[in-house]
Amino acid sequence: MKVILLKDIENIGRKNQVKNVKDGYVRNFLIPKGLAKIADKKSLLGLENMKEQQAIGAEEELKKAQSLASKLDGQEIEFIVKIGKKDQLFEAVSRAKIAEKLKELDFDIKKEQIALDKPIKQLGEFPIKIELEHHLEASITLIIESEPDTEKKEKTEE
Repeated sequence: MKVILLKDIENIGRKNQVKNVKDGYVRNFLIPKGLAKIADKKSLLGLENMKEQQAIGAEEELKKAQSLASKLDGQEIEFIVKIGKKDQLFEAVSRAKIAEKLKELDFDIKKEQIALDKPIKQLGEFPIKIELEHHLEASITLIIESEPDTEKKEKTEE
C-alpha cells in the first residue's frame, strides 16, 4: 500500500516521502500512531503543493542570508573598553557582547553564529567570521580600543 510518511521512520523512510509498505503494517501501526497517511490523489497533490511552498520559502531565506552577508562583510566594529595600568582589559569581549553590538547596528546575528574560540582579552584589531544560514560566511573586523583617560583630558584642557 502506498503511504505518505508524516514523520521519519527508521528502516522505512523520511518525513514526506511516498513509500510502499505492507498493508497490515499500515493499518495496524502507521496510521493508528499518526506516522503515515494513505497516498491518494488528494493527499499526493497536497504534498506537491507543500513541497513547492517549502522550495519558495527556502529560496527567499537564501536571498535574505545573501543580502545579510553582503551588508555584514567588511564591517568594522569598535569596542571602547576600560583598561588597567598594563593595558589589560577589565572585561573580555565575548561572542555575546559582539552579538549585542551587532544587534545595535541592526544585524540580527546570534552569538552561536560568531566564530570565536575564546573571548578577546587584549587591545587591537581582530578578524572575526560570522557563519550564516545556507553555509554563507561574512568577515568583520573587531577593533578594541581603550577608553580615553580622563586625567589626560584634564591636563590638555589646562
